Amino acid sequence: MGLSTHVLDTMHGCPAAGMAVELYTTEGDRATLVKRFELNSDGRNPDGPLYDNASLKVGTYRLVFDVKGYFAAKGVVLPEPNFLHRVALDFGVAHTDQHYHVPLLVSPWSYSTYRGS
Repeated sequence: MGLSTHVLDTMHGCPAAGMAVELYTTEGDRATLVKRFELNSDGRNPDGPLYDNASLKVGTYRLVFDVKGYFAAKGVVLPEPNFLHRVALDFGVAHTDQHYHVPLLVSPWSYSTYRGS
């Protein structure tokens, strides 16, 4: 239960190890930073779930992924400005008794996400 994320680099076919991520709680136009972290070798938060089931609250959240920084660090030649700089995903949690998994599949030119299990 709780909240987790996982990022896969679809350009290279691997987890997005080292990508910087920020987690926020949101209320209207206001966002409050909860934590910053870098993804581990599996493309996940090295500390495990972002929230466990006891800490996750009903509400709205934002995950921000540093796509440009990640691909630049991998040596990918990017145009200036790059098509994707930071990908921000705003989502809601309605049921704290369920697991919310927010995966990101990303390249320098595209991304997709879904509610995973």
